[in-house]
Amino acid sequence: MTAARGRSGDVVHGPEVTEDSGGRPRWLVDGMNLIGSRPDRWWNDRDGAVRRLIAELDRFAAATGEDLTVVFDRRPPDLDPRRHGAVWVAFASRRGRNAADDEIVDMLAVDPEPACARVVTSDRRLAERVRDLGAGVEPSSRFRRRVDRVLQGDPYR
Repeated sequence: MTAARGRSGDVVHGPEVTEDSGGRPRWLVDGMNLIGSRPDRWWNDRDGAVRRLIAELDRFAAATGEDLTVVFDRRPPDLDPRRHGAVWVAFASRRGRNAADDEIVDMLAVDPEPACARVVTSDRRLAERVRDLGAGVEPSSRFRRRVDRVLQGDPYR
C-alpha cells in the first residue's frame, strides 16, 4: 500500500480517531521524527531535544488526558524507560537506523487492539508498516500543531 503526499510533504492519512478508541486515541510517537518536524537546531543537542520533547508531551498528555507513549532511537544517559509524568517513555531495544520504527512495530504487533493506536510519524515506510497492523497514522507536523495549540494555554510552558 502506498500513501499519498500532502502539500506539506506529509503522508496523507485517514480519519483522526478510530471508532474503537472511545473518541481518544492511544498515541504512539516516533520521538526523533517529531523532534525533526521543527528545525530549531535540535541537532546541536540531541539529548536536550529528547528531554524538551518529553517535557512538552508530559504537559500535553496531562492537559488532554490522552494516553501517550514516545519512543526514541537512543537513550540519553540520564533518562530511564518509564513513565515521566503523564507520558510513557520508551527506547529502542537495539541500536541503528530505524531502531525506534522497529520498536513501534514490535509494540503494535503484540497490542491486543492496534486499531485503537495512532502512530505519530511522517516516515512513509513506518506509516505503511503500522497501517498493515491496523493502527492509524497522524503526520508529525499535524501532531506538532496539536501539541502547540494545547500548550499555548499552558501557564507552565
